[in-house]
Amino acid sequence: MVSKNPINWRSLFSLHSVVYSLLGIFAAMIALEGFMLPNHFLDGGVTGISIVVEEMLGIPFTYLLVAFNLPFLYLGYRKIGKTFALRALLSILLLTVLMHFIEIPAVTEDKVLIAVFGGFLIGLGLGLVIKGGGVLDGVEIMAVYTTRNSAFSTSEIILVFNGLIFLGAAFVFDLEAAMYSFLVYFTASKTTSYIIDGFEEFTALTIISKDCEDVKSLIVNGYGKAITVYKGERGYLPGAYEVKHDCDIIMTIVTRLEIHRIKEATLKIDPNAFFFVQRIKEVKGGIGKQTAKDPFEDHVRKNLQKSDVQPGE
Repeated sequence: MVSKNPINWRSLFSLHSVVYSLLGIFAAMIALEGFMLPNHFLDGGVTGISIVVEEMLGIPFTYLLVAFNLPFLYLGYRKIGKTFALRALLSILLLTVLMHFIEIPAVTEDKVLIAVFGGFLIGLGLGLVIKGGGVLDGVEIMAVYTTRNSAFSTSEIILVFNGLIFLGAAFVFDLEAAMYSFLVYFTASKTTSYIIDGFEEFTALTIISKDCEDVKSLIVNGYGKAITVYKGERGYLPGAYEVKHDCDIIMTIVTRLEIHRIKEATLKIDPNAFFFVQRIKEVKGGIGKQTAKDPFEDHVRKNLQKSDVQPGE
């Protein structure tokens, strides 16, 4: 059900949202006109579909981009909120208007450079627009809600969807263009993830130390991080298998910037402390920040919390 609350105009035109959206739109425009479109290279999603259909039917890319995004924007309007849907629509319309009136010559003809820098710029554009609260490609909206009814993650659904697009590109263009397009998509997805997560990417830091009580105090009281303690055993070394003793295994959730500082401080307490770090796909609950390692899924979750639609409506 759509919320009856009015559009949040202050949020829609906030400085943060406008700056990120404009920067993202310009980056995407440069990627499309300066790298991808002149060489028939695709990104995934609606952008890729629009490029393929333009080649097949001769309909201008900008018209197709708007038309193909409309059903997904309606889904976003129904499921996420009016403010989000309007912001996304304005971003897409502004991109198409700028592409219509501003002509950017092809930057290079080198296919590897086109794939790498085109992917980087389109990923940068998508990431910045998402940070501004909108989207330039509506397929992610569909994937977020499809994943609720399937065993696949959002990223896996998008990958399969885009795989079909690249398969179509192999027939419309050629196999080489499809292969380079996959490189564009890979570069773009990694760039988008980094732009949205940045240094806030969460990881699990696990520490085993003989001075576990001091390490616990350091992490909780010194760095303000919550911890989980597992009861384990140390020992079982080659040549001394029978030697073992109980120990506490300390696990905490940290960001990239915090890992090094905590490790250095722990080594001052116990120079022989053992660490291992694991990337986290998703974190929910507890007293720490919530984060989902799929960037768009995290963005949608945050919008459900702060926009004019409440979860379950």
